[in-house]
Amino acid sequence: MTDEDAIRAVVCRYCRGIDRLDMELVRSCYHPGGIDHHTGFDGPIEDYIAWVEPKVRGFDGTQHLVANHLVEVVGDRALSETYGMAVHWGTPSDDPKLNFTSGFRFVDVMERRCGEWRILERFASREWTRSDAGAFIPREGPGPAGRRDREDHIYRLRDRLLTP
Repeated sequence: MTDEDAIRAVVCRYCRGIDRLDMELVRSCYHPGGIDHHTGFDGPIEDYIAWVEPKVRGFDGTQHLVANHLVEVVGDRALSETYGMAVHWGTPSDDPKLNFTSGFRFVDVMERRCGEWRILERFASREWTRSDAGAFIPREGPGPAGRRDREDHIYRLRDRLLTP
């Protein structure tokens, strides 16, 4: 795996952690003492997790989608810029504070320590937000449904496939 691939994996793990409400996974994306600058929050990772967890639990679901991702590596440090969208939905479906999509950029200073890349400092820049109030159509019918906990498909499959 290249450095760029490892850094992109950190960003994807962060998104999985937020969307699956797995705060240990989110924490693992940051070095101890890491700093996060989000809309409405500015401080150390431990405080960020305490701040963000009740917020994401207040939604029925979230889905972070990453798009363009540019990584510039200089030795054991890197600058990572990730464009994406975050969809949020909740009940009642006509509440614009619970039903919206935002365009964001994660601008991350990454550092490699003991061979592992993690976030040292993140600037989560909200570029735009659109209300989806009243537009959400709940999932219906048979078939697999995602969960927001460690019973989700990804965790069960990881346990089955990756645990010796």
